[in-house]
Amino acid sequence: MPREFPIGLTPPDWLVRNLTPQQAPVNRAAVVRAAVAMALPLAAGLAAGRPAYGALAAMGALSGVIGDTADAYRMRILNIAVPQLFGALGVTLGTLVYGHGWYAVAGVTGVALVSGMISTIGAVASVSGLLLLLNCVIGAGLPLPAPWWLAPALMTGGGLLVLLLALLSWPLRAGVPERTAVAAAYRAVADLLATAGTARAEAYEEARRAATHALNESYDLILARRARHHGRSPELTRLLAQLNAITPVIEAAPAAHLAARPLPPQFPDALRRLARAVEADDRTLPPPRLPLALALALTETARAVDHALRHTAEVVTAPDVDPRGIDDRLGRPAALGVRTARAARGVVLSANSWRYGVRLAVCIGTAQALVSLVPVPRSYWVALTVTFVLKPDFGSVFSRALLRALGTVAGLVIAAVVLAEVPLGWWDVPVLFLLAPLVPALTPRGYGYQTAAITPVILLLSDVLNHQGTALLLPRLNDSLLGCAITLTAGYLFWPESWHTRVGDRLADAVADTAAYVEAAFGAAADPSARARMRRRLYRDLSVIRTEFQRALTEPPPTGRRAAAWWPLVVAVERIVDATTAARVRVRHGAPPPSAAEITQVTLQLRELSDGVRRARTLTAVRTDLTGPAGSVLEPLRQEVAAARSIASPH
Repeated sequence: MPREFPIGLTPPDWLVRNLTPQQAPVNRAAVVRAAVAMALPLAAGLAAGRPAYGALAAMGALSGVIGDTADAYRMRILNIAVPQLFGALGVTLGTLVYGHGWYAVAGVTGVALVSGMISTIGAVASVSGLLLLLNCVIGAGLPLPAPWWLAPALMTGGGLLVLLLALLSWPLRAGVPERTAVAAAYRAVADLLATAGTARAEAYEEARRAATHALNESYDLILARRARHHGRSPELTRLLAQLNAITPVIEAAPAAHLAARPLPPQFPDALRRLARAVEADDRTLPPPRLPLALALALTETARAVDHALRHTAEVVTAPDVDPRGIDDRLGRPAALGVRTARAARGVVLSANSWRYGVRLAVCIGTAQALVSLVPVPRSYWVALTVTFVLKPDFGSVFSRALLRALGTVAGLVIAAVVLAEVPLGWWDVPVLFLLAPLVPALTPRGYGYQTAAITPVILLLSDVLNHQGTALLLPRLNDSLLGCAITLTAGYLFWPESWHTRVGDRLADAVADTAAYVEAAFGAAADPSARARMRRRLYRDLSVIRTEFQRALTEPPPTGRRAAAWWPLVVAVERIVDATTAARVRVRHGAPPPSAAEITQVTLQLRELSDGVRRARTLTAVRTDLTGPAGSVLEPLRQEVAAARSIASPH
């Protein structure tokens, strides 16, 4: 009989969540690129008799491997090339202040302020800010080869090698990642239809979240290309039309689910066939047709799904698509110069940007000042640790500090074997060829696993530069622990906002937006494209809230415990959006529209709920009298709003 742990030895939930690996597929192409891009520069350096040059280029390739996460080729250029330029600037600035004492401390601290501020712009800017600071710390802490431009050129060349390998198949696979993303969205919606109306409520909710995620990714890919090609690229026009065409199917799914009658299996099967046609760019697929007896037996909501599917099939199989006939449901992005100016202005004027920039600068300044006053071997590792850990947009700071320490210990075990058993020279090349693929393979599993993969790679390349062997191990551990301690103290404990979750405020915004969506859904003058954008934005915001919620659960008490209290309300708001969409679909297919008084009553309750959530620190149930005409299409919506008020209204 298995022995049970005593209660005192049971690990807390927040620790278990931190250590549980995330489930994610391995990008095999990225794994191969990592092995080649990092081992090739080192081999070239050894062949030329300049192993240090090869090690620097391999370090640059490592930063490129970390950014090699996009499927679409144009996104790969942004994700890899732009951060490399910032990294080159960072190592140049670091080289200029190397060996200048307190001037170096001030210079690196100033770069940390800028790095933190630009990291709030977006994903690419965040990685760019990270490399700007990381390479500045390396340049300020290591004696790099002269002249001053050589190290930036070598590191940038290594990163661009990753980009070159990532773009090799572009001429042969142009458009394939985008079509694959759109087809994945179709399959996700097919899974949603397969669970709609069934008793498997959890399966439906999971399928809806998966469909939202797939749509977000596919729309993001289209948005990344549309700024330059909208209206001129037939392929892009077709992809945008196909994404727009799936919207009525998604809107009909909540109505079908609320009807509590499963849809005929022919519906999801038809959508999966359309997905294969999208992926293969096949326009010869016949439109889906149901048997006559089945078509006559369809319910009102099933007929809505059937109508939406027929429209989708017409768009997928159309020989040509007129861009003038496509609703701009995403909103056309502004020119690149305009967006850059807006981002710069937002960074300068945003309190959040300044707050994070100052927070990062304080931690980096503390680390640099400490290692200047106290002799610490390989002192630049302290600031490197702070830079990696203090990234709130990458996850909980507390969790990253914990995982950084644990991942470093695991990585040091591998590094100890490598440094003790592998002689310097050509043997480093096959070892690096085996270690490098672990970085893209383990990164999706979580930050601790990524740290465990990166640590032996960095130590191997550092050994090529300074020939210290196993003497690197203990300083590496000490510096990492010191960096984690500085981050937890100066970047976490001294900032009370770190102790509180942002789920409540974001949820209040989502509830207020839901009230506006209810008004737009039944307003006579509402623009269908505007309605679609509102619904997409709502589901995207709720997806972000779920991510923030999962992140907050990894915090120790009381933050994680407070975040868990918001979960029922997150689910309730998602159900309100579904009920609103379902009611709109019923009205569009013949149901009597609700009265203005009904709409006003529901939106008033939602806005009161939003104000209450924004003010409340704890959730308290309140009885809500929300009634209306019997048989109204808003009856399910009223029930969901009343349920949400009963969960989360303050005294």
